[in-house]
Amino acid sequence: MTPERKKEMTGEVREMLKSIPKVDEFLGRLEERGFAIGKQVKLAVREVLDHCREEILAGHLADPEGLAFANLADRFEERYRRRMSPNFRGVINATGVVIHTNLGRSVLPDEAMAMIARVGGGYSNLEFDLDTGRRGSRYSLVEGLLRELTGAEAGLVVNNNAAAVLLCLDTLAKGREVVVSRGQLVEIGGSFRIPDVMARSGARLVEVGATNRTHLRDYEGAISEETALLLKVHTSNYRMIGFTSEVPLAELVELAGRHGLPVMEDLGSGCLLDLSRFGLIKEPTVGEVIESGVDVVTFSGDKLLGGPQAGIILGRREIIERIKGNPMTRALRIDKFTLAGLEAVLRLYYDEETALARIPTLAMLSISKDKIAARARRLARRLNKGFAGQCPVSVVDTGSRVGGGAMPEQDLPSKAVALRPEGISLNELEARLRKSAVPVIGRIENELFLLDMRTVADREIVPLAETILKVFEAV
Repeated sequence: MTPERKKEMTGEVREMLKSIPKVDEFLGRLEERGFAIGKQVKLAVREVLDHCREEILAGHLADPEGLAFANLADRFEERYRRRMSPNFRGVINATGVVIHTNLGRSVLPDEAMAMIARVGGGYSNLEFDLDTGRRGSRYSLVEGLLRELTGAEAGLVVNNNAAAVLLCLDTLAKGREVVVSRGQLVEIGGSFRIPDVMARSGARLVEVGATNRTHLRDYEGAISEETALLLKVHTSNYRMIGFTSEVPLAELVELAGRHGLPVMEDLGSGCLLDLSRFGLIKEPTVGEVIESGVDVVTFSGDKLLGGPQAGIILGRREIIERIKGNPMTRALRIDKFTLAGLEAVLRLYYDEETALARIPTLAMLSISKDKIAARARRLARRLNKGFAGQCPVSVVDTGSRVGGGAMPEQDLPSKAVALRPEGISLNELEARLRKSAVPVIGRIENELFLLDMRTVADREIVPLAETILKVFEAV
């Protein structure tokens, strides 16, 4: 504290500062209450007392009663509880965004969680071939599944799709030119842009066409002796409408074949099933892209596929072997937990109906509005019973989103439980639910707090209701 600040303090402030308990004194009182005095307890006590000092100096704490042990003990217990809570926590996603990037993207199926627990709780054959008794490859654990499900000749999995794109470009086009349509130079999550990824790979970008229209002749005119690759980027995170056109992948493959060049497609949100029968916008499936003759395709494992975060690379065997031999592959490889989760998810795809029912991302995207409404009514009944008129509750129509940069135009009709709180503002309600022991993330819309039930699992309805009611008990 500066000498000038000391002069400014009144006698009352000085007396309040002197009244702050000493750390050892406070710890002694806690020990009398049965607390084991460990490092976390000491840190929590110091934080509480330091905060009291800041409040006194700021003029926010002027009543000596605020420094009574009973009041400070309550503050300590809250601080200690927060210290002992994990930083990485599960939340209830009531936003209606299915693949929510900030909330962990795709929810893994029970089969994947069980597999992760099995391989994580003991030793495994991560890089050990059980048939030969020799060193094996971790990639072989899922490569066969990917080949059978997509028709690709070979495959490789790295830690995310940006890494997959980087690795492919570094292997196939380092120091040479890659031709891309100007309208496909997208920015993906976290401000990562295709031109930036390409620059890091050592490849040189050659833009062709206009922002809204690119023709086959644009690609053909750009091909030179320096061209290493033709790249197509699926614009899954935005749509351009109006006077637009792009070259179909099959035509690009045919052009590249005439010039002896490979074609790569960055699908972004890779989809193994056609979800258009549920009213969703038609997205090209990985199998359809492979069938078109593309040499290599990359996509995410944790978006429309519904698995853990991963970057999947599929294509012709000769190209995939070159990519596997790149020294960067080791730096970008996935761990045993990702492999376990991915294998479990891929196995569910052998039966389409099983995949739709068991993979949460697919289940949430394909669920009927009637089933969502039934969930909403269950929650509303519990809340109405507990509130006893304290907060009006209703079930309203709303719209969900796919999220994760996939299908940005897709509106998913849904149902939400709407709260119109009394005695507490919408912003305060949002903050209290977000900071609860079981954090609840909803959204404020049209002067209501909405809980979109598309993304709330049946098993979450009871804890969701209990959390909301507990928040209102303190109002």
